[in-house]
Amino acid sequence: MNRALNVLLLLAIGSAMLASFLYLGIDLTALFGGDSLQQMAGYARRFLEPDLSGEHLSAIARGALETLAMSALGTLLAALLGLFLALPAAKRFGWPAQSAARLLLNALRAIPELVWAALMVLAAGLGPNAGTLALALHTSGVLGRLFAEALENAPPGPAEAIRLNGGSQVAAFCYGTLPGVWPQLLAYTLYRWENNIRMASVLGFVGAGGLGQMLYMSLSLFQEAQASTVILAMLLLVLGVDALSSWGRQRWVNA
Repeated sequence: MNRALNVLLLLAIGSAMLASFLYLGIDLTALFGGDSLQQMAGYARRFLEPDLSGEHLSAIARGALETLAMSALGTLLAALLGLFLALPAAKRFGWPAQSAARLLLNALRAIPELVWAALMVLAAGLGPNAGTLALALHTSGVLGRLFAEALENAPPGPAEAIRLNGGSQVAAFCYGTLPGVWPQLLAYTLYRWENNIRMASVLGFVGAGGLGQMLYMSLSLFQEAQASTVILAMLLLVLGVDALSSWGRQRWVNA
């Protein structure tokens, strides 16, 4: 019986794939017909010759700093907004506030960064401001949900002891709850910064500034050498941020 179900499942998957090819009209033979292979080889060869001129490298350095600033500022704003929304989402102010906060967090993270960037370009204009706001809005939804779960799972003992000794609710949170969850909150924030540096490099495709906008302009003008240099800069920037984030987690989180 199980074998027959597996065979039917494989046949269904194969039929779905075949139907998809037929519906989309994809012709894989066109990749190897005519001079397609020569064109692809020439395109790849031009990408292997990056533009290392001083003027272009200087422009890439400015774009890399813009991308780095977008990701860092967007993550910082998201951490602050996420923590602000995480408090009511973690049942700190009753169920009406919890429901409203969770609904807002779901809405923020349900909209992808590229969509937020397109909306922010219309609202704030072209440039890094739109990218920073897009990263902050989406990431605040993600971090807010993670922060709320961390606060819900925090041991209540230290905070209750402070309140029983006459401390305020703010003091109980700052000195009883926050020190226990701070390493976890910091780890979440650093991890999202790693993701945001990658996304900040892509948001330029909708006019949000940084290296992504430079890459979009180079590809639009068929400047393969310049585009190759931008891609290399993106790779180095991501590797550097990953290394810095890993060092930060080992230094402050795992210490």
